[in-house]
Amino acid sequence: MREWEYSWGARPLGDGSWRFRLWAPGQERLALRLGGDDLAMQPMPDGWFSGEARADEGDCYGFVLDDGSVVADPASRQQAADVHGLSRLVAPRRPAFWRGRPWEEAVIYELHLGTFTEAGTCRAAIAYLDDLADLGFTAIELMPVAHFGGQQGWGYDGVLPYAPHPAYGNPDDLRALVAAAHARGLMVLLDVVYNHFGPEGNYLHAYAPEFFDASRHTPWGAGIDYTRAPVRRFFIENAFYWLSEFGFDGLRLDAIDQIRDPSQPELPVELGEELPRALPDRPVYLTTEDNRNVTHLHEPRGKEPPLYRGEWNDDFHNAAHVAVTGESEGYYRPFAEGSWRLLGRALAEGFALQGENGRGHPSAHLPPASFVDFLQNHDQIGNRAFGERLGTLIAPEMLAALNAILLLSPHIPLLFMGDEYGETRPFLFFAGFEGDLGAAVTRGRRGEFADFSGFATSEVPDPIAPATFEASRLDRRRRDTPAGRAALARMRELLTLRARHVTPYLSGTDAGAGRLVTAENGVIAVDWRLNGANLALRASLSERAAPLPTAEGELFHQYGQEDAPPLVRHYLQVLK
Repeated sequence: MREWEYSWGARPLGDGSWRFRLWAPGQERLALRLGGDDLAMQPMPDGWFSGEARADEGDCYGFVLDDGSVVADPASRQQAADVHGLSRLVAPRRPAFWRGRPWEEAVIYELHLGTFTEAGTCRAAIAYLDDLADLGFTAIELMPVAHFGGQQGWGYDGVLPYAPHPAYGNPDDLRALVAAAHARGLMVLLDVVYNHFGPEGNYLHAYAPEFFDASRHTPWGAGIDYTRAPVRRFFIENAFYWLSEFGFDGLRLDAIDQIRDPSQPELPVELGEELPRALPDRPVYLTTEDNRNVTHLHEPRGKEPPLYRGEWNDDFHNAAHVAVTGESEGYYRPFAEGSWRLLGRALAEGFALQGENGRGHPSAHLPPASFVDFLQNHDQIGNRAFGERLGTLIAPEMLAALNAILLLSPHIPLLFMGDEYGETRPFLFFAGFEGDLGAAVTRGRRGEFADFSGFATSEVPDPIAPATFEASRLDRRRRDTPAGRAALARMRELLTLRARHVTPYLSGTDAGAGRLVTAENGVIAVDWRLNGANLALRASLSERAAPLPTAEGELFHQYGQEDAPPLVRHYLQVLK
């Protein structure tokens, strides 16, 4: 890894001094508050201010604006207290080297640190990594950890993107979690938010209004002006920081459809090109969430890996959910007609919508490991008014059949925490804002469901109430129930089958591997041409038994019986 020069933040110079830099084009003067003193900072070209001072790691500092207010460093590595106070000096760390593992081996377990354990911390999470690795998971993905306002929240309203949220522990605690996962062969991916800042504790508007695009708002806050070089460096350096100083194996970029950037190259492209050059001795796995269903970031590049290895495939979830629950409100509406066909298309080609209704692009040319599929994740559970998991909405037999389809397809599977033992507790939307902001969040949450049938909006759990957060915590006692033990055994079986019969043939699989044989009336048949083998899925998921198309190869998995759907079969034909 080459040495990296950060534009933003505080860095030690090696002689007991620290360098401090802030982009504040909206200020004529700027001072550094350090150790009770205010030290004038030197104005630099293009709106930058810089200063040097002697200090020790752990000392607190902030920036004093023209009006006398004191703000945290937006590139703070750790806060002394909350998002409104001073920042704390943290020297860079160099984690132990871990070479990683191939992307095609990824089986991802998404978790929220605050509700994954009773303590809700990085250190507490370490105790459960052995269980995940033993089951067959190969990667964990953390929901955002950047410091946000309040104690609890999902993390998507962070305002200090470099500072781990203190409720989860300090920066070294987070590093310890990554190192512990690596010791067990688990990759660690981090969800990052580069499309907006949260509503509490973001003071960039006060000294750098140019950071934002006044002509545009996202659904969650002010749009960001990515055409400005300091803004681009802020996010690219943040990505490098998580990968290099914590050892994360990859990043999931949240809602990049809201990263509107006319630059050439656009920010996601520049980030995807620069990070592998800066970290050439190990793989860097970037994935995206993007409701546009675009493919340009994931295109094969000959012998070079694509800029982004995977795209979160909401289409797979949406089509499967509509097909087995019959729900069709909200974002499920485009999948209400022909849901079985759309599910089959998602399995064979990646996206179900490829230009229909003005959304999406053809995707069949991408290798199957370009798509991260899931039956549910934090969004699809938490966006429901009552946070119900899929297992509480459908029969256990149907859930088992869908899990087999998910885990034995050549796409990259992702499960949400608790799925491995059939967790039934909800995962609700929760936040820790107070006062008028907290009241506004409560009203807004309930207003989201005003047009949904089946309940009064007053019944929607209050996201600010502590009970809503507590209700979302995993109940690990379910692991030891008969249903929990059966679910764990089934998960272990499926992940073992995947490692033996699917994963070995994913690397080097050519584009256009999938072919939809049929998908209608609950019958789905898909064939994939992998590298060295052909894989076939045959499933009957309707209430009535139906004949399945024939398939070549050895039957290596079957769930259910011929005359009692759901029935799922998988065949493998190894090519000589």
